[in-house]
This record gives sequence, C-alpha cells and structure tokens, in this order.
Amino acid sequence: MPSSCSLRAIWILNNQDTVVFSRRFSVVERRWSVACKKANERSIDDSDSNVLSSPLPTDSELASAFAERKKREGSDLGYGIRVKQSIEGSDSWVDDPIMRHIVSLHVKKEENGEDHTFWPLILHAKGQHYILVLPLVEPDHLKAYNTLCRRSDCGNGVGVDGNLSSLLLQLPCITGAFMVAHVLGDIITSDLQEPEVVVSAGPSVGGLLDSLTGSIGISTRPKPVAPPVAASSNSTAIGGGSVTSDAPKIGPRNLDKDALRSFISTAMPFGTPLDLSYSNITAIRTNGFSTADVPPVDSKQPAWKPYLYKGKQRLLFTIHEIVNAAMYDRDEIPDSLSILGQVNCRAELEGLPDVLFPLTGLDGKRIEILSFHPCAQVPEQGGGDKQPVMFSPPLGNFVLLRYQAPYSIGVPVKGFYQLSMVSENEGAFLFKLSLMEGYKAPLTMEFCTVNMPFPRRKVISLEGTPSIGTVSYTKHSVEWKIIPSGRGVGAKSIETTFPGTVKFAPWKSQSPVDSGSVQGGDEDSDTELEQGNNMVNVEEYLMEKMNKHLPAVDIEEPFCWHAYNYAKVSFKMAGTSLSGMMIDPKSVNIFPSVKVPVEYSTQVHSGDYILWNTLGQCPVAATPAN
Repeated sequence: MPSSCSLRAIWILNNQDTVVFSRRFSVVERRWSVACKKANERSIDDSDSNVLSSPLPTDSELASAFAERKKREGSDLGYGIRVKQSIEGSDSWVDDPIMRHIVSLHVKKEENGEDHTFWPLILHAKGQHYILVLPLVEPDHLKAYNTLCRRSDCGNGVGVDGNLSSLLLQLPCITGAFMVAHVLGDIITSDLQEPEVVVSAGPSVGGLLDSLTGSIGISTRPKPVAPPVAASSNSTAIGGGSVTSDAPKIGPRNLDKDALRSFISTAMPFGTPLDLSYSNITAIRTNGFSTADVPPVDSKQPAWKPYLYKGKQRLLFTIHEIVNAAMYDRDEIPDSLSILGQVNCRAELEGLPDVLFPLTGLDGKRIEILSFHPCAQVPEQGGGDKQPVMFSPPLGNFVLLRYQAPYSIGVPVKGFYQLSMVSENEGAFLFKLSLMEGYKAPLTMEFCTVNMPFPRRKVISLEGTPSIGTVSYTKHSVEWKIIPSGRGVGAKSIETTFPGTVKFAPWKSQSPVDSGSVQGGDEDSDTELEQGNNMVNVEEYLMEKMNKHLPAVDIEEPFCWHAYNYAKVSFKMAGTSLSGMMIDPKSVNIFPSVKVPVEYSTQVHSGDYILWNTLGQCPVAATPAN
C-alpha cells in the first residue's frame, strides 16, 4: 500500500443513485477536523473556513449531490474536458480527463442549506454500482483544487504553475484510494479471480499419445493450477478477447453488506488500508491461527503470507500477454499494435524463502514495467538486457509484475477487411489474412476466430466459402473459425482469404438493437445505466445520433464503430512471449538454498484486435508532428 493513505469515508451507490452501503472512519475524520482548525486559524480569508470545516455528508445528501453532478456533467463519469455545457466550479471546468475518475461533489447540507465541496473523491464504476472513496488530504490541497476549478484558462499544460498533475503528484493517497475502490468493486461483483498459472503438460502413455497428436498438428493445452482454498492472493488476471479464465471466482455473489463490513474492518482498521487481499482476509477470518502457524524465530512473516506452506515444493511462472491492435491497411494511417503483459507466479515453498531471478529480453524491446507486487525488491534498471528481481512470495497464485511493450517478432494476424454495401440490404466483403508470418517454433496458435458484428442490422443470409476454416452466422454477426479450438497449429505461416456476400433484413422493418446486444462493451463504461433511467447520458446520446434511422448505405460518421465498420480477431498462442520477455528457469535461485523444480510457460491472448473496414470510415488518433 502507498504510504500515508487514510480514508475518511466510503460510499457505494446503485444505478438509481441510492446509497446502498457507507462507512465513515471517525478516527480519520478527527484528524481532518484538527487539520482544518489549524488551517482556518492561519487563513485570513473567511471563505476558506466554509470550504474546509464541512462535516461528512449524510447518505441522502451524498446521493443528491451525486445525482446533481451526473446531470451537470452529462453522465456518471462526466465529460472530462471543458465543453460548452461546463460551468465554473465543475469537474469538466478543470479540463482534464482524470476528472472522470477523481471527482468532486458539491453537497448542500439539509439543516442549513450551505454548500460544501468534497474532493478528491475516487469514482469507480463496477457492474451496477458506483464506489466513492474519500481519502484524507491536507486542507491546502483542497484549497488548491478550489482555485483550479474556477480558473478562467483552459487545460493542464506541462510546466504551468498550479496544474492538476502537480497537485495529484503530492497525493500518494490517491493511489491507495483507487486500490480500495477497485477491490471493493471486485467484491460486490464477485469478480475476484486468481491469476492463471499453467503447468507444462507432461508426456502421457509413455509419450505415445503426445507424439501422435503432435504429428498431426494438435497441441495439448496446459492445465491451470487451482489455488488452495485458504491460501490465495488477491490479484486479477488480464482478460483477453472472449477467452474465459479457468480460475475460480471467490467472494459474495450479491451486495453482501456483512461481507463488506467484515472485509473493511479487517483490511483497513481505523481507515488505514493494510492488506487488500480478499482471499487472505477471508482465510484468516475463517481458519484463524493455531500453534502450528508459528513463523521461524529469525524471520519476520510478511502480511501477504499469513500461513506457511507445507508439502511438495515447486515454483511456477507464467507470462500472460494481451495483444491489442488497430489494423487499417491504409497508407495515410499506420497500424497500431501494443502488448500488455504480466508475470504470474505460484511459489509452493516451505518457510519464508527469497527468490532471485533475472528478467531477460528487455534490451531494445522498449518494455516498460508498470508495477511490481509489494513482495518484490527491484533495483533500478541499468539499461541492459536483464533485470534482477528478488521477492518473498505469498501463498497461491499472484501477479508478480505488469508491463507494456510494442510487438517485437512480427504481427500475429495481419491483412485487410473490406466491406462495400452494393445495395441498402446487401454487402460484399473480402478478407485477406496472414497468420504467424515469420514465426518459428516453439510458438503455436491454439485457435483463431474472426467475428463481423452487425448490431443494428439483422443478418438473413450469407454466401461465400473461406479458403481455410468454417463459417456461421447469427442474428447480428458472422463468425469465421480459421483455426478451431483444440486444433492448434505449429509456427508456420498461413495465408487465407474469404470473399462473400451478406444480406440483411430490410432496414425499415428492424427495431433498434438493445444495449445488451452491442458487443465490445466495457463493464466500467458509462453506458451501464438501465434503459429506464431518464438521465441524459452524453455517450448514449452521441451513439443514438450517429446510428438511429440512418440508411445503411449513407453512414458517414467517423466514430460509428457500432455499425458495420470492423471485424474483430480473437486468438490464443503459446510457446513464447511476443514482447521478448523471458524467464530462464535455470537462472532462478532460492535462499536459503533448496532444490525445487521450476516451470515456465507463456500464453498470448488477443484483446481488442480490430480490422477496420478499408472501404469505410474509421476512428484514428492524430499523432503530433515531431
């Protein structure tokens, strides 16, 4: 946890803007009151006292302020930038996208009608709920924000005195509050998943079956390691495309207030977050401790390892990478590819050992390591090919580090997609794709599927035969299975084409598709409000304006990605990472010295891997000239 993080209060609201759970920390609130009293004594401006001396709002006051902000800002998260509708003192007036997640509320007190400002409130939307976390800051920080949200100038320029970025850099509690908001969101939606760690499949039946399946191009799928019930770490694996994790979910299925109270009282006593691992907290409360759970006398047991492992020892590493891409096939628009990765680990080691190993493949790959697990100790990178990492592992599966990088060994799937409407209700399309061009063993592609969504048109027929794979269609999509699941192929270049024609039901006979059938939605987006909500939502309004009642042959909006402008590729690969990140099992050292088997595996999934229609409009971010 970041240092100096204390919380004044937590609120959870539903999508009807009603507070369904709240928790106030009186110890932290007394600290805020003392700090405000000292600041008011030093201040010569009487208006400051009204800003600083405000007590925490009641649940009804906060709900009213949240609903008023949503109306003022146009949606749950808000505009994020200054627009014509922005008013002085609002979040969008600050003109910084971070204000969609670090918000302020202007609360009108019920007893006297006075207005009070509360900032910084961390806003996290998850499922059908909104989590608000108010961390403790210095009164001077609140004064600085009140000045920012009333400036006449626009923007958050680098080097400008009093800008929002410099203010937030002084507040490490922001990071801690975000962590609290995210774990609470995971708990109320039962979205607590163990990161997947796989074990290389060993030969079966004396290796005969593996030899046979390998000779015909069928790859065996590594099996995920199931975490123990009472010894697991709270970390979430990266989700990619339509791939479903095999890891079990833990946590309450509904908004269990008793479970939330129990977790908060244990994880953040008196408002100070200590251990945000839901599985650790649950295991401790369920199992307690016995006389056998005594750590070695000469070692200090870390908070992330409440129990010591006993049994057969082994050490497992799995690199998970998600490939995101925007492929345009246009001279004026460069293709965009990026990789988000994480190193998952499972250390079944007795006692409290330290593990030391070098990360390799960093030199020249421009790999940027974003974060490490708190158990890791990492020196500053010297710019070479290797980065030493030492950690004292917790129990269960956990994410050791996260990173991002450009692709380094070629594009997994490249080519183009073209769709032209030959009439109002008929479109001719063409795919020409190349898979794993230039790839070598041990890389394998376990499956590859291309999906063409038509959320606002009803597909009635499909004509065309691909050179490889099978095709099927549903009411609002066409699916092309190039490599079916379970029929993985080795590292060899595959060229494939798919010309065809898709016919739609007449436009006028169709009703607008409901929000549930629109693919590619993010569970953290603003559009999770129920359709019955009368609140004006900017994003929904824009999408409705772009798509409603427009003839299929006359769509000209550049951001209409919910029309028929793209195809999405889903795939899974194994064998090595695409970023160049590697772990050498032979270079792993354990202290005190003990010989244990070390296993290493990699998995690569597609994320938002989009082929934009070459013949249609497409969104693209303009890059500034050097």
